[in-house]
Amino acid sequence: MTETDSDSEATGGEGIRLQRYLAMAGAGSRRHCEEFILAGRVTVGRETIRELGYRVVPGAQEVRLDGERVRLERKVWYLLNKPIGFLCTNSDPAGRARVLDLFPRNRERLFTVGRLDENSQGLLLATNDGDIAHRLAHPRFRVRKVYQVQVAGVPPRELLEQLKRGLYFAEGRFKVADAKFVRAKGSSAIIELVLTEGQNREIRRLMAKLGHKVQRLVRVALGPIELGDLPVGQHRPLAPQEVAALHDLVSGGNRRQKTGRPRPGKSRPRRAK
Repeated sequence: MTETDSDSEATGGEGIRLQRYLAMAGAGSRRHCEEFILAGRVTVGRETIRELGYRVVPGAQEVRLDGERVRLERKVWYLLNKPIGFLCTNSDPAGRARVLDLFPRNRERLFTVGRLDENSQGLLLATNDGDIAHRLAHPRFRVRKVYQVQVAGVPPRELLEQLKRGLYFAEGRFKVADAKFVRAKGSSAIIELVLTEGQNREIRRLMAKLGHKVQRLVRVALGPIELGDLPVGQHRPLAPQEVAALHDLVSGGNRRQKTGRPRPGKSRPRRAK
């Protein structure tokens, strides 16, 4: 989403930006929908559109992605307890197991909100609401994500403080928003880490640099949504109040941007942990 692509665009009159329409219709996140347009995969009427500023009027124009008609549909949200060994991708040329394979076929077109890497498990949201999902995944909104991490050895308190101060990598400084010791477990330890932004495999890389290899990584909360006792590999629909809480979370972040407070610097998109 570009800085000029307002979330308050009208749905009538001049219409809405094509990438937002695709995201609202469940074609993917806003970023992915922009990529579809730039790649020439989207048509409006009989015209291939490659302009991100192009606007459409919902219901008045025929929009297709890869030749398939794209329509606005009922928004759905699911909470999944992701197992190890599944990829957060809509397609994999190698035919490996995907998170979306855990959902029944012939459902709404779903995609995940952010990612967990193949060797991580825990809370993952799946939806067809690309508009809200885009904001949840954007570093600007600093959505809180909580992880229970089992590491080799028992990290001292100073190490946890160092995680909060940050360590430097080629991409810049990585740091956690909070770090707490939970308990020892034999020759290993369970720690709780909180991120509000993320880099590729950030937790694993941080702990490896400090000499404590990650043995198990489970995401247990994202914003107001908690994993609870949902079994591994199972999913459930979000309750209406949970969906409302997600909307409030990103709407509140958007309001904070309009209060005149300094805007944070541009950040890289968050990746798998």
